[in-house]
Amino acid sequence: MKTIQFREAICEAMSEEMRRDETVYLLGEEVAEYNGAYKASKGMLDEFGAKRVIDTPIAELGFTGIAVGSAMNGNRPIVEFMTFNFSLVGIDQIINNAAKIRQMSGGQLNCPIVFRGPTGSAGQLGATHSQAFENWFANTPGLKVIVPSNPYDAKGLLKAAIRDDDPVIFMESEQMYGDKMEIPEGEYIIPIGVADIKREGTDVTIVSFGKIIKEAYKAAEVLEKEGISVEILDMRTVRPMDFEAIFKSVKKTNRLVILEEAWPFASVSSEITFQVQENVFDYLDAPIRRITTADTPAPYSPVLLEEWLPNFNDVVKAVKEVLYIK
Repeated sequence: MKTIQFREAICEAMSEEMRRDETVYLLGEEVAEYNGAYKASKGMLDEFGAKRVIDTPIAELGFTGIAVGSAMNGNRPIVEFMTFNFSLVGIDQIINNAAKIRQMSGGQLNCPIVFRGPTGSAGQLGATHSQAFENWFANTPGLKVIVPSNPYDAKGLLKAAIRDDDPVIFMESEQMYGDKMEIPEGEYIIPIGVADIKREGTDVTIVSFGKIIKEAYKAAEVLEKEGISVEILDMRTVRPMDFEAIFKSVKKTNRLVILEEAWPFASVSSEITFQVQENVFDYLDAPIRRITTADTPAPYSPVLLEEWLPNFNDVVKAVKEVLYIK
C-alpha cells in the first residue's frame, strides 16, 4: 500500500491508461504546461508529449466537440473541465452528440470519452462556480455519471471510465484534491455502478456520494456516542445507480436519510426516495428524509454559504427525526 493525494490518484489513473492504450489522451485548459489547474496532470506532458496532453483555448464548446468527434473516430479522449460549471458551454456536444450517437447511428458509432473535473461548491466562489450538475447529466440516457468521495475510489473508477465504451461524466471536487489515503501499489479497477458500504450500522441508513459524505461520517461519530448505529452507503456512481444496495440496507435498518450537495428539486435524492418507496416501502418505519442545499443560487457571503450547504448537524437532526427522537 502507499499513501497518495486525490489529485495523484487521478494522475496515476490517467497515466496508467495512457501507457496501456495509445488512443487515450488528455485535453483541457492548462492540463499541459501548467500541470493542470489543480495539478491533477502533473508530469504528464513530460512523459507523453504535446500530442497526447493538449492545452486548449478557453473554449469548452470547441474542444468538447473536437474530443467527441475524435472518440467517434477510434480515440479515447479525457476532457478536463476546470469546473463542471464551465461544461455548460459545451453541454450540447455532451447531451446531443456524445450521449446519443450510439443509438442514432444504429450502433455503427460509439463514443468512449470521459468528461472530468470538479463539481459542487468549493468555498466562496459565487453562484456560477458552485453548482452540482450530477442530476442534470444523470437525467440523460447514454451517459454514465461517477462521483467518487476518496482517492481509492477515484483511481479505480476513473480507470474503469476510461476503458468504458460509452461517455462517462466523472465529477471531482477542488476541496478533495489534497485528501490523502492508502491505495494499493498495483493496478486495480472498481466496476461502475457498484455502491460501497463505508460504515456498517443497524439503526438508520445514510446514502450519499462525493465530498459531502464527509458530513455523514462526522454525524455518525456524534450519533454513536448517543448509542445510535448509522450505516453509510457511498453510491460512488449516480448512473447507473446501485438501487439493490440501497434496498438491502433499508431492509436492515428500516430508516433512510439521503445527503447530497445539490438543489432539492428533481435531485438525485428525489429519485432514490421514489425507488425506495416503490420497491421496499413495507420495510420503512419512518418517512425518508432528504438533506440538500438550500433552493437558491449559492451565496458568496461566508455566513450565508454556511447556512446554504448541508452539514453534519443537519444530518444528526434528520437521523433523530426518522428515529422519532426529540
